[in-house]
Amino acid sequence: MRRMRRDEFSRRLRREHRLTTDDLVCPVFVIEGRNRVEPVSSMPGVNRYSMDRLLTHVAQCVKLGLPAVAVFPFIDKALKTADGREAANPKGLVPRTVAALKKRFPDLGVITDVALDPYTTHGQDGVIDRSGYVLNDETIAVLKKQALVCAAAGVDVVAPSDMMDGRIGAIRAALDERKFTHTRILAYSAKYASGFYGPFRDAVGSAKNLGRGSKHTYQMDYSNSDEALWEVGLDLEEGADMVMIKPGLPYLDIVRRVKDEFGAPTLVYHVSGEYAMLKSASARGWLDERQCVIEVLTAFKRAGADAILTYFALEAAGWLKLGR
Repeated sequence: MRRMRRDEFSRRLRREHRLTTDDLVCPVFVIEGRNRVEPVSSMPGVNRYSMDRLLTHVAQCVKLGLPAVAVFPFIDKALKTADGREAANPKGLVPRTVAALKKRFPDLGVITDVALDPYTTHGQDGVIDRSGYVLNDETIAVLKKQALVCAAAGVDVVAPSDMMDGRIGAIRAALDERKFTHTRILAYSAKYASGFYGPFRDAVGSAKNLGRGSKHTYQMDYSNSDEALWEVGLDLEEGADMVMIKPGLPYLDIVRRVKDEFGAPTLVYHVSGEYAMLKSASARGWLDERQCVIEVLTAFKRAGADAILTYFALEAAGWLKLGR
């Protein structure tokens, strides 16, 4: 076996999986205002951008050949409510950002999150009752409006990340009824109630609102894998075009099982906590950042992922362009 490992040329000839820029989606955070760049303290190298600065940032993504970006908002506290109604504001931050991105970069894929946690005073992904329980159908009613607002702004993909039951079918029906038949749905089908989301919640401003609350009543138990197949199957039946597994590295087995079972376009989210760990260890000289990041992203491909949302997208694209 070592004969084929001896030289770079023979290692290349037998390489089974290859990572390219086509595999990478760059998450971006947008804030109101002009000429604003705010570092996310728990995610070194990641910033929130006002729309004018975001366009400059996204231009780098386009230059490096990334196929898509995923937009996440940081909403002003004054606009947050218990029911998250700002999510459905057609003049809100996200639809304005979508319109600006599609005008400037018409060939770039633009994905928007469909969930209420950036917009709610309590930090949950939906509408709650007096006990704090997240209500399923009442939440879906708002999510449908949010998806339609994004579609009207020109988004290519809506990505419901809330994990409410039945929301994919409801959103697909609403989109089709309004003639947004080309708007794709990326369903966060197997999203686990994970401890790896902390830095993201800082980035979108929901961490303090959520406080000691949890999302265990609607996100998946990390002990389960059969349940993930059930969730994915339901979402595909309801009209999902792509499915998402989130987080990434602790769930490579889920990626593999989903791809083997359904063969559908399967994405994985290399989440904020995973990013922060690699960045922190690399900054201390404990890891070679470039080597480890490319290794991790290739592992997602090896597990069966068709594409990867990662905060390393720009850096990885640059490394791939130079050759690893």
